[in-house]
Amino acid sequence: MRLSKVSLALIAAGVGAGLATGYTHLDTMSVGAAHAATPPLAMVAPMTATVTTAGLPDFTALVERAGASVVNISTFHAKGKAGPDQEDNDEDSQYDEFLKRFGGVPNGPGMRPQQPSRGLGSGFIVSPDGYIVTNAHVVDGATEVIVKLTDRREFTAKVIGTDKRTDIALVKIDAKNLAVLDFTAKPGVKRGEWVIAIGSPFGFENSVSAGVVSGVHRALPDGQMVPFIQTDVAVNPGNSGGPLLNAAGQVVGVNSQIYSRSGGYMGLSFAIPADIAAKVANQLKTTGKVAHGRLGVGIQGMDQALAQSFGLKDSGGALVGNVEKGSPAEKAGFKPGDVIRSIDGVPMVDSTDITSRIGNAAPGSKLAIDVWRDGKSIALTATVGTLVPLSEGPVV
Repeated sequence: MRLSKVSLALIAAGVGAGLATGYTHLDTMSVGAAHAATPPLAMVAPMTATVTTAGLPDFTALVERAGASVVNISTFHAKGKAGPDQEDNDEDSQYDEFLKRFGGVPNGPGMRPQQPSRGLGSGFIVSPDGYIVTNAHVVDGATEVIVKLTDRREFTAKVIGTDKRTDIALVKIDAKNLAVLDFTAKPGVKRGEWVIAIGSPFGFENSVSAGVVSGVHRALPDGQMVPFIQTDVAVNPGNSGGPLLNAAGQVVGVNSQIYSRSGGYMGLSFAIPADIAAKVANQLKTTGKVAHGRLGVGIQGMDQALAQSFGLKDSGGALVGNVEKGSPAEKAGFKPGDVIRSIDGVPMVDSTDITSRIGNAAPGSKLAIDVWRDGKSIALTATVGTLVPLSEGPVV
């Protein structure tokens, strides 16, 4: 599993943190315990948590219904994961303890090619005919994907498609009349809201953990297209790809990453928002791939001092550092020094909000973007271009 390199500036600015995804990767020697709108995938009646006499939420009824839709995913990798034999360079070594996928740092110091290996993850059913959402890194490079339901039935799954930029994958099993989760709603998520995770941490299938939303719009080094939901829900190896549910039983996110120095739970877990995951899953279902939008601008985050220097009352949005020649942004009239304030009338919280809005927009669509320039607001209209895979240009 490849890891993104993170610059020291990102860490210093608080943009990133050490990451480890909720996916257990076990080699063969390990002990087993260890762009247009598309039709929605599924629709079900929401489940609702009750309140106990002590004033605490009771998730028992919710879990009983939702649990049947959460699956265990095991994968087989014929060639395993390989890393360099030599020491990493100085910059990489600073982050070895922070940037690690569960099961070890694939390109860490001294690693050698591994033997055929297996992995464990989670997923959840979003249509009665067997479509399942999980993380892209759970099934990445797998030569075989096995899905186990709560009734102990096992199926060999077909990977319909993956999108590494958002870490979402869609797989399909040959089954009918399956219990599904509500993946059609677009529930708002607020700090302090109760949420629960269901998955297979360390292979313990259909485990439930609860907590609250700690933050929204979190920026992470390898998730520029995603404004992550941060929670304090216990998420561990094997939870990756499982659902994050609200008290109404709606999917609000897909568990994807954790902050960890040890590879285990430390109170900081991150989920991909459901609206982004659903949009990606629908594209994968329709075309087998995802086309991300691009304008061709390089942006940087704002702080209060920078905002004041531009005569702004708040630090919302992001500063345009450069405009690529011939890009959709140049054609739309963007200039270096512009501050992007809103897109389609929605105020932008930060740079992550902007990269998510643009990156997940359909190529060819038009965006109404308000920028702050020379002390006044200017309205621009941009036609979204296509983000080339593995592009090394501006992120948006």
